[in-house]
Amino acid sequence: MAMFRWLLQLHRDVPRAAKFYSEGLDFSINVCTLRWAELQSGPLKLALLHSPNPSENVVQKGYSSLLSFTVSDINTTVTKLMALGAELDGPIKYEIHGKK
Repeated sequence: MAMFRWLLQLHRDVPRAAKFYSEGLDFSINVCTLRWAELQSGPLKLALLHSPNPSENVVQKGYSSLLSFTVSDINTTVTKLMALGAELDGPIKYEIHGKK
């Protein structure tokens, strides 16, 4: 059985990204330097690595990261994250799953 241990993201400003996850989503910061940060939320570990231009790496290498979170109040969380610099790439979709 495989267990998810790490997710690595590239960022231009590692300390700012660490603050985003810490203040916006309550991640604990284990380590934070200008080039590297290690954060934790329960068993999930998130590594942030400095890259001068992360979007170029995504285009050239063909990879990106996708994060999915469960939160208690989506509207409050989105408002808080946007105040910290997040951007929506489209409208929030409220989909109904399951059967009545």
